[in-house]
Amino acid sequence: MEPITFSPLYMTRIWGGRSMESVYQRQLPDEQPYGESWEMSDREHEQSIVNHGPFAGKSLHDLWINHREEIFGAGLTGERFPLLIKILDARDDLSIQVHPPVEMAEELGGDAKTEMWYIADCDPGAKLYVGFKDGVTKEDFATSLQDGSVADKVHAIEPKKDQSIFIPSGRLHAIGAGFLIYEIQQNSDTTYRVFDWNRLGLDGNPRDLHVEQSMKSIDFDDREPGMDIPDGETIARCNYFIIDQLEGKTSIDSGDHFSILTVVRGSLTSPGGRIFSAGDFLLHPSEGSPLSASSDAKILRTQIPAN
Repeated sequence: MEPITFSPLYMTRIWGGRSMESVYQRQLPDEQPYGESWEMSDREHEQSIVNHGPFAGKSLHDLWINHREEIFGAGLTGERFPLLIKILDARDDLSIQVHPPVEMAEELGGDAKTEMWYIADCDPGAKLYVGFKDGVTKEDFATSLQDGSVADKVHAIEPKKDQSIFIPSGRLHAIGAGFLIYEIQQNSDTTYRVFDWNRLGLDGNPRDLHVEQSMKSIDFDDREPGMDIPDGETIARCNYFIIDQLEGKTSIDSGDHFSILTVVRGSLTSPGGRIFSAGDFLLHPSEGSPLSASSDAKILRTQIPAN
């Protein structure tokens, strides 16, 4: 079986831009700032649609419900495809936010969301805000929300291209201006904004904040984390996904379960002659045909951990 690809779903964001046009030669719908491209989504109102091959026109949800074993492999459960895959184009700072941890999500009326960020590109000096500076307490942070000094309390990192960082539910975080990021996450869209730099939304009104939910969700013992160090090929591993970084000329097999392949650079070629380049995302089906990576390739392979 050949790789399965989907039409992206573009999302306007106050902090977004137009980088996907210049970097990936995408055609954006209009002149709005687009901060997110949802590459694979099985959300109720945001469905990825297959754009090529025998499944063209079918939704990701349709594939998951009606072709699960054929495409994804045996033994997988759940009502929806478990991951949500995005490109983020941050031309301005995102809000300082948190996703509810598993033990709090139901009480707060949301879904837990653990994610990983891979730095596809960044401007010199661009910053990620992750966790707290040493010595900052919950009380210090609560005070900073009142006096506007939040930026003095959160920990800032200046990452490099091709680095990554794991963002578990409960970790305070924000992406600063100047990033293109590949985000791989649980299939959840619950975000609690705790601070939004006092700006207005695209409609001219202040964006909603969720201070009470955020304060219940934040891990206040998470201080001064750094970018992740790969463990061999593996750059992220948790209960929800395993992400490996594959480099150089190689043949990529899918095995008995599906994988999601993200082309960071170089190219992938299918036996049918399809060529995938930087910024392309493809669903490599269970028992799918091997794909050939170019000598300069860097590929992210995302898989679901075995039960």
